[in-house]
Amino acid sequence: MAHISQIDYETSSPEIRAAFDEETRLRGAPTNMKRTLLHSVPAHKAYMEWYSLRDVVVPFLGKRAFSVFAYAISSQNDCLLCTTFFRKALIDQGLSPESFEPTADEDLLIAFGRAIARHYEGVDPALWERVRARYSETEIVNLVAFAGLMVATNLFNNVVQVSVDDQLKDYLKA
Repeated sequence: MAHISQIDYETSSPEIRAAFDEETRLRGAPTNMKRTLLHSVPAHKAYMEWYSLRDVVVPFLGKRAFSVFAYAISSQNDCLLCTTFFRKALIDQGLSPESFEPTADEDLLIAFGRAIARHYEGVDPALWERVRARYSETEIVNLVAFAGLMVATNLFNNVVQVSVDDQLKDYLKA
């Protein structure tokens, strides 16, 4: 059970309702995580920068590799909500999250994403060399920054125990 409730739009402050309305305009109905984050408009704004980095990373990775990267980070962090979100993304792209064959680039992204998610262990120098050989410094900065926000999102969802959205329940891992 979640430790923090989701906001109630009708009883929320005008500032929170305005942020909710803007979120709805930009990305559709706010998810359980966003409805929880909206207790604090600055916290919500900070976490929504995830989308800014996604929009920079997807063009050089591609949608599938992006989903693989985010799934690797979320599964390494044991975040049920985010792992389920990216399971859905992978399944919707025709992949079985547990049995697809990653490309060489995706394999590198899986290893890098997992290493970042285990940041307390650092990233192996040999892995850094593989990443540097494949991506520019700007791309690496964007990958690590995105991964950092993904880890923060996982942390928020895990600590607060945000419930999995109803539309994701069919994608939960058995």
